[in-house]
Amino acid sequence: MGLPLLSLIVFTPAVGATVLMFLRSDNAVRWTALGATLLDLALGIAMLTSFDTTTHVMQFTETHPWVPALGITYALGVDGISALFVFLTALLGSICVLASWVAIDRKVKEFMVSLLVMQALMLGVFCALDLFLFYVFWEAMLIPMYLIIGVWGGEGRVYAAFKFFLYTLAGSVLFLIGVIVLYFNGGETFDILALTAQDLPFRIQSWLFFAFLVAFAVKVPMVPVHTWLPDAHVQAPTAGSIILAGVLLKMGAYGFLRFSLPMLPQASVYYSTLMLALSALAIVYGGLLALAQDDLKKLVAYSSISHMGFVTLGIFALNLRGLEGAILQMFNHGVTTGALFLFVGLIYERTHTRSMADYGGLMKAAPVYTAFLALFTLSSMALPGTNSFVGELLVLSGGFAANLMVGTAAVLGALLGAAYLLGMYGKVALGPDRVNARFNISDVNAREMVAILPLALFVLWVGLYPKPFLGIIDASVQHLMVQVHGKGSGQ
Repeated sequence: MGLPLLSLIVFTPAVGATVLMFLRSDNAVRWTALGATLLDLALGIAMLTSFDTTTHVMQFTETHPWVPALGITYALGVDGISALFVFLTALLGSICVLASWVAIDRKVKEFMVSLLVMQALMLGVFCALDLFLFYVFWEAMLIPMYLIIGVWGGEGRVYAAFKFFLYTLAGSVLFLIGVIVLYFNGGETFDILALTAQDLPFRIQSWLFFAFLVAFAVKVPMVPVHTWLPDAHVQAPTAGSIILAGVLLKMGAYGFLRFSLPMLPQASVYYSTLMLALSALAIVYGGLLALAQDDLKKLVAYSSISHMGFVTLGIFALNLRGLEGAILQMFNHGVTTGALFLFVGLIYERTHTRSMADYGGLMKAAPVYTAFLALFTLSSMALPGTNSFVGELLVLSGGFAANLMVGTAAVLGALLGAAYLLGMYGKVALGPDRVNARFNISDVNAREMVAILPLALFVLWVGLYPKPFLGIIDASVQHLMVQVHGKGSGQ
């Protein structure tokens, strides 16, 4: 089309945030923010519909000099690995605005500005083809997320925001050191594609692998650097939890896919057994923690640790099925867990409690709510016919091919998932009718349905017809396999 499509996608939310600063009415702020996110979603759809699924090369590329003396460029592009996450980020942006329509009733303008800036920076992470530009986006997005948790969160919001910021900043410092080392050992360039083509010594690869591992593991998060996540989720407003689970956690896994595997293939192969063991630990440990929770938000937060363990397991299985399953499961987790956090937020707005002990019989009070909650609960436990089943099946297939013990541990994690999710739904929706006696609960309204329906659509679409989604990632994953096993076999 001759348009800088990716720049439009990345900066449309930022332009929207700028416009918001000049508005005085909270209602005008909400509608303008929704308009900006819907425009961004339309651009994301245009990008996906124009995407060529037959090639692994970067598409919609833009390159402009930025700091020529250091070889830093403003370079954007997407391949099959990043295209799905650009679309997911744009989709969840509009859902976050809708979820905050009533829930955020103070400093509405400042909240929407933070949300839109956050979206722009996250989109930049997935589109950046210059390592310095990537780092700028990666680091800057901590600020609006810190504000969203620290200003609009719950009673323990300040502690949770500091903990989130310190954990992620510590990882980012190691990542910055790794970027500098990579720059000087990779031909003094920040071009991600050029760095990927380098053949670094195994000693350098090993050092960089662990430097990147800390940064990416905090974002995923992997055990034992996961403890910031439950606090952040519990204290964050609903939109903060949706964007945190739906997009932010994916950036750690995306870092493994974009940097660790293609740039450090020998180290990735050599340390894959360690990564598989850590993934299995996260799957089982996260499931056990979720099983012990009474707080709905904590349960979904700990389930994210378990589900993201499936993602890292698929990545470091280092086979085609595992990698495709991991990428698809990243998308699925954003849809399903984002929806579960939305549902926790919707019921919390009505009752101001997240304790499962306070509920029971919700099906009678809010039948539409509980019907959709059932769909997303079944998706989270990977029931056949839902989106998560396809991704989890591919991950398990790849995991068993890589390591029998790790595959067995993943199956145990899946069984734990069924236990805590069915237990949660039974306590909340079924059982004795306690909720009507305590709360005057209304069912979902039209605005809430507009936020719910797109997520329900993708649960069923990916679950029943995953071919278009697998088609987007296939060529890029095939190329990544060649990069890993072509150069990784050298050690």
